[in-house]
Amino acid sequence: MTSILLHIHDDSGMESRLQAACDIARAADGHIHCVQVTAMPSLMAAEVYGGAPMAPAVMAELHDIDARMRTRLEQQLHREGVSWDWRQVDGDIVHGLLSASTLCDLLIVTLPSGPRREMSDPLHIAADLALGGRAPVLAVPQLARGVMITGRAMVAWEGSQEASTALRLSLPLLKRAEEVHVVTVEEAGKYPFPATDAPEYLARHGIKTQFHSWPPDGRTVEATLKAAIGVLKPDWMVMGAFGHSRLRELVFGGVTRSMLREVHVPLLLAH
Repeated sequence: MTSILLHIHDDSGMESRLQAACDIARAADGHIHCVQVTAMPSLMAAEVYGGAPMAPAVMAELHDIDARMRTRLEQQLHREGVSWDWRQVDGDIVHGLLSASTLCDLLIVTLPSGPRREMSDPLHIAADLALGGRAPVLAVPQLARGVMITGRAMVAWEGSQEASTALRLSLPLLKRAEEVHVVTVEEAGKYPFPATDAPEYLARHGIKTQFHSWPPDGRTVEATLKAAIGVLKPDWMVMGAFGHSRLRELVFGGVTRSMLREVHVPLLLAH
């Protein structure tokens, strides 16, 4: 993993994102692309509300706020001793990050918390980016103090195309993990692939795994995965991102939605 896109935004998850990016850059000899998107508040941008005449002044103020944040974070990045660059763009946050990620190996954002709102803190963009782009997305809990990529990893596996994509794209990081646990929920016949496909695939790439077929015991898939997290205590987790649309207003699959809102470990998503 060499090219890491770090979402720059003044919110409650900025410090945890920064530390996660630095941890991965040091572990994988990577380079951090800091991408700061200045977005016009939708109410101001809408001509129907009379906000358009105020747009230049509002954008100038937002640019000034972002510039002060850039100065502060650049000083911190110099102290961290990692390789990095900075890009500032105007526009929609998700579109801006996806446009900047075309040659990136990983996007780092924050796990959402609470109900989805336009001005949520942190922003609910992890699944939008995973579903809309080609690079995997690492969503980090907002109170995390970094990511122990070299620790214990858990892979949620059920044979789907989404899970397969997440597994393939996470290989560079999984190779650095001390332990890799592959967890499948016992749902006979859901997918036509043997449950052991994932461990065999990883073994061919030199990654030793421990395979777990977790019984649901009457629980939902997401509840069973959360039970596995409670027992295995992974430092980070890999899973496929499910959704019924690539639009911003997504109707997420229940497992993806639940895991994003309720897990408290760094979650690597891919679609």
